[in-house]
Amino acid sequence: MLRITELRLPLNHAEDALRPAIVARLGVADTALSRFTLFKRAYDARKKSAIVLIYTVDCELAPEADEAAVLQKHAGDPHIRLSPDTSYRFVGHVPADYFAADAVAGGKHRPLVVGFGPCGIFAALILAQMGLRPIVLERGKEVRQRTKDTWGLWRQQQLNPESNVQFGEGGAGTFSDGKLWSQISDPRHLTRKVLNEFVKAGAPEEILYVSKPHIGTFRLVSMVEKIRADIVALGGEIRFEQRVTDVLIEGEGEQRHIRGVTLASGETLRSDHVVMALGHSARDTFTMLHERGVYMEAKPFSIGFRVEHPQGVIDRARFGTNAGHPILGAADYKLVHHASNGRSVYSFCMCPGGTVVAATSEPERVVTNGMSQYSRNERNANAGIVVGIDPADYRQIPGSGPVSPLDGMAFQRVWESRAYELGGGGYVAPAALVGDFIKRQPSRVLGNVEPSYKPGVQLTELAAKDRPVLPHYVLDAIREALPAFERQIKGFSMPDAVLTGVETRTSSPLRMTRGKDYQSLNVKGLFPAGEGAGYAGGIMSAGVDGIEVAEAVGRAMLATA
Repeated sequence: MLRITELRLPLNHAEDALRPAIVARLGVADTALSRFTLFKRAYDARKKSAIVLIYTVDCELAPEADEAAVLQKHAGDPHIRLSPDTSYRFVGHVPADYFAADAVAGGKHRPLVVGFGPCGIFAALILAQMGLRPIVLERGKEVRQRTKDTWGLWRQQQLNPESNVQFGEGGAGTFSDGKLWSQISDPRHLTRKVLNEFVKAGAPEEILYVSKPHIGTFRLVSMVEKIRADIVALGGEIRFEQRVTDVLIEGEGEQRHIRGVTLASGETLRSDHVVMALGHSARDTFTMLHERGVYMEAKPFSIGFRVEHPQGVIDRARFGTNAGHPILGAADYKLVHHASNGRSVYSFCMCPGGTVVAATSEPERVVTNGMSQYSRNERNANAGIVVGIDPADYRQIPGSGPVSPLDGMAFQRVWESRAYELGGGGYVAPAALVGDFIKRQPSRVLGNVEPSYKPGVQLTELAAKDRPVLPHYVLDAIREALPAFERQIKGFSMPDAVLTGVETRTSSPLRMTRGKDYQSLNVKGLFPAGEGAGYAGGIMSAGVDGIEVAEAVGRAMLATA
């Protein structure tokens, strides 16, 4: 089978134009093309009046056609090659009696997966598909009950610290835009495995070929339930409302090995293979692991605001007269500005046609995030506008001793508590109009942009000298970046666009460093994984990391099979 990349057609091409374009590109007769499948469809919108669709297609030639001759004919063309093999291959499967009673007595314990977000889901799924019958421990609730608890915060200002946007089945990705694309290097095509499993679980097949696939919150809920059922059917076990409070570690020095975990209920589970697929907000678990001596280090992350514009403003700026075209959908953007104070400002987790949501997991703190449904048809576009910071910024006393891996969490808490205070309590978020923020003045009245954040916003001055909502170096960098972004997206610095604070949980503030075998540097059998461990950022990269970690667990367990 041959693959053609960079096959370009006009946005409004005829429905049947793709086949003749393929035939012409290959330089073969129509009868020589047996069939083709669409692998990817993207677009080039740099010229708004002449937007082009870019296709990647896999072509199967008829038996009488000479595939080798076609390849030879295009030997100098990098866009016509053999199609790569994107199928997934397991590292192995354990025998059916691997967990028989005598084997368990001899030390063969089932692997544990702590956390059931995207990383934990795929780690558990791969382990189950290999016959390793994982036990999943999720501190939050199953996804439908968790959804009710999350709405309790948004509508009734009632936070459940164990069941919210951060904690529960599906992880933080459940209440997001459901983005299913990533810029990670993927030579083994593991993202294809993730997408195929999502389609099996009920996602639309278009996620297999559109350039920036998404599914939205409502569809993610049912998909997560279906994958959970698959894991259970394969012998896995999912336990909700099971918070891990301790880890059992034996040995000293380089001989330390994990032997299990203790739950808040007091129950102890034995295992020699524990996947720590924590989310980036599992602060109490990070603290416990640090106290137990698990190697970790502080890492950079970013903080800032959510900005909201009318979606139509973004659509017209990106697509011109083609705004509203069904193939293009609601427009997104990706922006970067290097500020004069040395800080980088960039857009993060852009949600077309979505809403800003309350995403805290701790009482009396305000955290924002973005979410949208599959339709992306809400009135506003929103995105994080965030500033990169590094561990030197986390020191509670500037210039003091070495940075602790936990200092980033303390840093986040300071600004989340400040946001709660400036919002006036009740998880109301502080907000300001972009025009007022640029002019360094408080906002008093909303303009045409109605903020979507629930429980609501309190207009204020975000950069007051004595009580700023974020560090002044962050505020100064964003203030400089907004007019710069206007030069790329017309209307971006419109005076009544809304900034809502604060966005602090863009990624984990620490990394639980692991070796090439995916195990902790100083605790064998402990496999840090996903966003919380500092090895992913988003649904797709977390899912891929879950697969790779599960494979590492499988190799370790197969060695004793």
